[in-house]
Amino acid sequence: MDVSSVNTTGIVGYADSFSKAVTKNVIVVFIGISITYINASLIHTFSKHQIFYTNPRYILFIHLVINDMIQVSLTIILFVISHTIYRINVSVCCVFILLALFTTENTPLNLACMAVECYIAICMPLRHVQICTVRRTLMLIGLIWATSMLSVLPDLFITLATQPLDFFYTRVFCLRETAFSNPHIIKKRDITYIVYLVIVWFVIFYTYFRILFTAKTASKDAKKARNTIILNGFQLLLCMAIYAAPQLLDALQKWFPKNFTDSLFAYYIIVQVLPRSISPFIYGIRDNTFRRYLKRYLLCKDSKP
Repeated sequence: MDVSSVNTTGIVGYADSFSKAVTKNVIVVFIGISITYINASLIHTFSKHQIFYTNPRYILFIHLVINDMIQVSLTIILFVISHTIYRINVSVCCVFILLALFTTENTPLNLACMAVECYIAICMPLRHVQICTVRRTLMLIGLIWATSMLSVLPDLFITLATQPLDFFYTRVFCLRETAFSNPHIIKKRDITYIVYLVIVWFVIFYTYFRILFTAKTASKDAKKARNTIILNGFQLLLCMAIYAAPQLLDALQKWFPKNFTDSLFAYYIIVQVLPRSISPFIYGIRDNTFRRYLKRYLLCKDSKP
């Protein structure tokens, strides 16, 4: 078989030799286990201490961690399936694709919300406690999921309306394009991605420059928040590379025609895995309070900090 493709749910390639395919799968699974271990330690730390689960900032952070852990797990499952089972039932594929799309679209929205929380904490410190409450934060997380669902679920409804029932009992190579193949879905996706890009980048730039002006005359916390927004933007840039996937893949195929599957693998690691692996370092390890509590769990130490 000689099939290679990629979409928002991950990379799939079947043009590799057996040894190369095994190597890639081992690398992906090892990275996935490492990310899961670190993220599980973050979640455990969060759940054990009231200082975290009563703070809107940490609630948004741990939601990002859980969301990214689900997303990475799904893409790794699809990666392994693409090299082993190859074809799966359309109904099962639709479930995988929908969950992966939900979590993929949640990430930039969550990053934008975290940037706004930083902005409120630095630029409106006296009102932060009133504006950023636990209840409002949970409602905001619900709104993030509702927005992603409103964006993605029409793909399923259009497919249900246009495809015969027998289609859902067939076996396909699991991609977004094979599960949801209607051309109207592609147009809707492109419009959605443009709207996401405009809104989220506006929020990132606005909060960054407002915090930047505050940091010139304000505290060390403002400067740290400014650096966090910069890292937010870098992570967001990596995440949103997926929105330019068709153009990037066309370019890769032109530039590296003989090593296209290797280019796809690098694309998968950089665009899908890397943005989800740096969250613990940006928001967990850089945070003094979280780092202090995390150390003993990550290193399996039970002693009190």
